[in-house]
Amino acid sequence: MARFVLFGRDPAQEGGATEASNDRPDWAQANPARIERSLRHALAKPSGGWAVLDASDRISAPRGFTVGGEELVAWRTKDGTLRVAPEACPHMGASLCDGEVDDAGRIVCPWHGLALGDRARGDWEPRIAHDDGVLAWVRLPQLLAPDERFTDAPILAARPDKFLSGVVRMEARCEPRDILANRLDPWHGAHYHPHSFLRLSVIDEDVSQLTVRVVYKVLGPLAMEVDARFDCPDPRTIVMTILRGDGVGSVVETHATPIDAGRTAVIEATLATSDRMLFPLFRTLSALARPMIERRAARLWVEDRAYAERTYALRTRDERRQHDDERTSKRLRVVNR
Repeated sequence: MARFVLFGRDPAQEGGATEASNDRPDWAQANPARIERSLRHALAKPSGGWAVLDASDRISAPRGFTVGGEELVAWRTKDGTLRVAPEACPHMGASLCDGEVDDAGRIVCPWHGLALGDRARGDWEPRIAHDDGVLAWVRLPQLLAPDERFTDAPILAARPDKFLSGVVRMEARCEPRDILANRLDPWHGAHYHPHSFLRLSVIDEDVSQLTVRVVYKVLGPLAMEVDARFDCPDPRTIVMTILRGDGVGSVVETHATPIDAGRTAVIEATLATSDRMLFPLFRTLSALARPMIERRAARLWVEDRAYAERTYALRTRDERRQHDDERTSKRLRVVNR
């Protein structure tokens, strides 16, 4: 293990649990059945029909997204209101992503000038959108589970009142469940991401949440130790919240938005806070801090995307084999009649 120098608050001195004594190696603790139980618990939660598009401040001019197999266009009116609607013009199918926004906040078709706003026109109907100040969301019926109802707003975990934020977005060849499963396996952290995590142990867990004590690199040999909880407020989101150590109340929200079959967008928002005296100064320098936050998150997700894509490939391979075996078995039964 690399040598490091700890600084900052000690989570064990702030009421944190004594680190569990567990001599089993991480590969033995990372029990697939345990991870699957936690995943099933998360997937059973309601979503209200909501999914994240991207960072709020990355949507202004018309921009295309695909969510749940539906092609959408998102834009802002002159007063900053977020709007989302089907991407194809109802007149002749032109891409509204190539349109402009008029003074009334309507998106204008680039082919024939049809202006579309907050009213339906034929099968073209605006979708419900939400801007929480950090992320932009859309509500769609295909995102609801059977017997689930829409909610007026996304189901959010607690966030700090004052924070520095950074958001990364990338796409992966997997399903949202593979993204959650990656985060429900904290035991891989120090092995798979040695550039960021120096030591990690699970100090408390049940089917609904995990609490870890982790040492993460800050700069050079300097490192901090914190206690952090992982839990899922909805079936496509997992949130890490710092409980003890420096940065209490900081959160990292990982959102998995289905694009179409076997494609998922990963949108991760980091909301960092601190009660240190210099934190207000750092907030004023957010334009400098944000790229650093986003580079760190992106580096982790390049690796974790490969992890999620691998688990998806293995799972779907096994499902195909099972399906083929069942078809072969049925054919043999028919032949033997």
